[in-house]
Amino acid sequence: MAKKIKLGHVHLSGCTGCLVSLADNNLGLIKILDDYADLVYSLTLADVRHIPEMDVALVEGSVCIQDHESVEEIKETRKKAKIVVALGSCSSYGNITRFSRGGQHNQPQHESFLPIGDLIDVDLYIPGCPPSPELIRNVAVMAYLLLEGNEDQKALAGKYLKPLMDLAKRGTTGCFCDLMNEVINQGLCMGCGTCAASCPVRAITYEFGKPQGERDLCIKCGSCYGACPRSFFNFEVMDEFEEISELIAGALK
Repeated sequence: MAKKIKLGHVHLSGCTGCLVSLADNNLGLIKILDDYADLVYSLTLADVRHIPEMDVALVEGSVCIQDHESVEEIKETRKKAKIVVALGSCSSYGNITRFSRGGQHNQPQHESFLPIGDLIDVDLYIPGCPPSPELIRNVAVMAYLLLEGNEDQKALAGKYLKPLMDLAKRGTTGCFCDLMNEVINQGLCMGCGTCAASCPVRAITYEFGKPQGERDLCIKCGSCYGACPRSFFNFEVMDEFEEISELIAGALK
């Protein structure tokens, strides 16, 4: 086994649901922290005050641009981390925080929130509100193999992570029109309902087993696009499905 990688969790403006999803890995998380990664930064799980050097930074939540400390923190994260991962829909697309209008009692001026990709370069998205524990776990394992594995492991890890890297390259906005053009009209929609379940403003309904979107309600938060399993459908991963599954299972033994 090669040396451990340094893993950090940076918490910005979010509900902590992504961190709960990370913790829901239970024994899988313990295995990762025992054998593959040292958690060097996390507001709730590590006693560290300032952002250190990291191999992988999991960033949860969007950035409040009226909060100077949050803006500087995300910039510092980009400087200190080799790989920056947008963890969840708020970090990736803004999600429900795009609805914020400020006025809360403790900080009424906090009214504008941006996904982290609007301020820094992001290497990879883990979509979802929150992302599934399994997806977070798998990305952590694959990040380790990409950085410290042998050549075959690096190749498989790269194929697994490529669709999530492509999501990051795509940008920080998305709407139902994107789903219509890139998924539904391409015959890829399987009627699972994930897009409707993820929509924070209920702009998506179902008719005859297919999603329908209300443009007047859509806030272009990207949640539906990021949550749709077919939006980052990739044949390179499908062709290597068995090998990748065996690789992850072997790493977690």
